[in-house]
Amino acid sequence: MPKRTLTSTSALNSGFSLISGLMPGAADERLDWRRDAACAEIPQQYVFTRDLAEAEQVLRACNQCPIRRECEAIVDPSHTWFDGVSGGRLWRNGREVKARKAPDSRKQAA
Repeated sequence: MPKRTLTSTSALNSGFSLISGLMPGAADERLDWRRDAACAEIPQQYVFTRDLAEAEQVLRACNQCPIRRECEAIVDPSHTWFDGVSGGRLWRNGREVKARKAPDSRKQAA
């Protein structure tokens, strides 16, 4: 089993810097995938939260994000024990946090 490591904001940024340093023309601003993210202007405390209620704003932004798939592929949440929102889903320790469904009011009325 591969060793899992915790991922933080700084780890993501330094990982991206390392990757871009290996690519020709890496200084080109177009390679900074984070710039195009729908969550780019949302405070990082909400992007890297473990709490579903705090993540709601970011999850809504993900619904219209042009780089949603790239985000999840680059962050690779299930292999990095990621905490936060990536690819339109909330992750805690690299596992997707499922939204709780509201009780069905039709069943309660019966």
